[in-house]
Amino acid sequence: MHVQGTHWSAATAIASGGGAVSAAAGNGSADGARTTPLRVDAQRNLEHVLRAAREVFGELGYGAPMEDVARRARVGVGTVYRRFPSKDVLVRRIAEEETARLTEQARAALGQEDEPWSALSRFLRTSVASGAGRLLPPQVLAGSTGSAGSVEEARVPQQRVQPASGELRLVPGESADDSGVGTLLDVVGQLVERARAAGELRADVSVGDVLLVIATAAPSLPDAAQQAAASARLLDILLEGLRSRPA
Repeated sequence: MHVQGTHWSAATAIASGGGAVSAAAGNGSADGARTTPLRVDAQRNLEHVLRAAREVFGELGYGAPMEDVARRARVGVGTVYRRFPSKDVLVRRIAEEETARLTEQARAALGQEDEPWSALSRFLRTSVASGAGRLLPPQVLAGSTGSAGSVEEARVPQQRVQPASGELRLVPGESADDSGVGTLLDVVGQLVERARAAGELRADVSVGDVLLVIATAAPSLPDAAQQAAASARLLDILLEGLRSRPA
């Protein structure tokens, strides 16, 4: 996949959990306690939708239809659209959460590993084991696959629904810094620079290459044990490819 940027515009998911006020039997007064179960149900439905979206998009990609998300969440598709008025908003919500999770994993590796290669490999192993690659926003790779991890000129295009096809496509030129993509690339860039400066990472490996490893080494297989074994084996091979070799 050819991608072109690294900034993502943020979108706020609508997740109101409004409830109805019931009249108390016999006196017509509002029974505030009756509203609580509806608010709880609304919050529970939202959590079900988000969980289902992560599962469906993780298995089928961000092109999966909203109907699949609704089916997995066991709610009507109208419930999904009440929380997220367009598929684009839901995709952004999931992708931004995944970006934040990857950033925290990268920070943990930086803070807890003194040895540069150990920090980089820890980040990759943790991220792959968590299945992060299956939900990695494709835009995160944009613009960072070029020279030696440079991300200064990167821009991340938004996802939009292409007319007539219903499929998501990338639209370049729109950017925002509050989606967390820039932070992720900065933290991963620190891991890359440290490993390169220590002579343990190939000089031509970029931030995008490292993120591509996460995306590549997280296959979606029906058997969980087989998936874990395949991911671990593939990651071992890819890590060997990233390491520098004596001249």
